[in-house]
Amino acid sequence: MASQINKIGRRKTSTARVYLKPGSGSVTINNRTLEEYFPLAVQQNMVNLPFVITETEGKYDAKITVRGGGYNGQAGAIQLGIARALDEILDDAHSALKAQSLFTRDDRMVERKKYGRPKARKRFQFSKR
Repeated sequence: MASQINKIGRRKTSTARVYLKPGSGSVTINNRTLEEYFPLAVQQNMVNLPFVITETEGKYDAKITVRGGGYNGQAGAIQLGIARALDEILDDAHSALKAQSLFTRDDRMVERKKYGRPKARKRFQFSKR
């Protein structure tokens, strides 16, 4: 096994680079701890889900750099990157992670604004007279 695995995860406009190596289980995101970067428990659970499913909590250190998007998009990008990295490290983790659909890259993006409209689909108020 290589000393360090790096994978990329994406969600919406967020891109996360995940560097995973054996260690004490510390998760560092943009040089901040997981709790500092994601104060909400929902996002922390999202990031930790691949570790929980593969039962590897506290066994790997994750150093993550993430750019773009908002907090939920970034949490989703990190989750995908960690799942991909764990899949490469562990032999028997693929089916468990795939069952939770953690390898699926969520390709939903914001629809672009069209000309002649205030937003992507919203129309200006129609006046009959």
